Amino acid sequence: MARQANRCRWIGLSEALDAFVSVPGKSQSQTHIRPLHWHVACRLAVEGGFHPDDIVPRPPFSVRRSRGEHVLVYDPDSAAGGELTVLGGLKTKDVDVVVSKPGIGPCVAVSIKGTLNAFRNLTNRMEEAVGDCTNLHISYPNLVYGFLHVVRANREGPLAPDAAHFLKADGAGNVAANDIAIRGDGGVAESIVRYHDVLLGLTGRDGVRNDISRYEALALAMVDPENRAVLADWPSAVSPLRMEKFMDAIYRAYDQRYVYAAPKLAKRTVRLAWRDDSPAFSEPLAAAFSPRLGR
Repeated sequence: MARQANRCRWIGLSEALDAFVSVPGKSQSQTHIRPLHWHVACRLAVEGGFHPDDIVPRPPFSVRRSRGEHVLVYDPDSAAGGELTVLGGLKTKDVDVVVSKPGIGPCVAVSIKGTLNAFRNLTNRMEEAVGDCTNLHISYPNLVYGFLHVVRANREGPLAPDAAHFLKADGAGNVAANDIAIRGDGGVAESIVRYHDVLLGLTGRDGVRNDISRYEALALAMVDPENRAVLADWPSAVSPLRMEKFMDAIYRAYDQRYVYAAPKLAKRTVRLAWRDDSPAFSEPLAAAFSPRLGR
């Protein structure tokens, strides 16, 4: 039953964020962040055009050919869970979501982190992020590596009873200062602003000879626990760390390295385009995705 529960599901962003901010049990169990792994894996297939067989965790889709076109089918029985252990230059690393091509190796990797509290400790995440990126790029300079970090937007004020198992209260019953993400005046906590500014220097790697400690794509998002949605007004619209820019940055970097820069490999590396009448697109969840369709 545990293996069944960990199997990748087709899941929308709102459901994944709801699981993150709700946190029914201990956050160390990963149950609050795993649905976001599944969401990203599904997006890589539906929107990214990567074959489900090449993705870990394997999303619940199968592919068939019809009249020379690729047809995407919703296939829950084909799904699998887990992470992929990738050989780094310094040590192995269990990566949350990975796309690998036979004979080529890992091409896309996405690490997904979630922080619920103790925001003054975000510098520890920064050091970990730098180390992970450097480690994998040593072994795979071409790897398109993305880092997605979601933060629970705890607001200053009384501690909600349903959050008492993972947030601390001060003497007056309010959210402890170290666990506040949004101040009473609506401003973002200084520790999170500083973290954002540091991450700006870790994104935008656009060539294999560039700094290996930088990510090809990086996003930082705060999730409102009341409406289970990403805050629309932070980071600012011009920030490269906006969540809606994340997946497109991954696809763009992948195409530049594995398709355009290596035309002799294009038949193996080109991202698939799905036939617009694929059965998967008649499923209710398809409306929340932007499928990569054939021309």
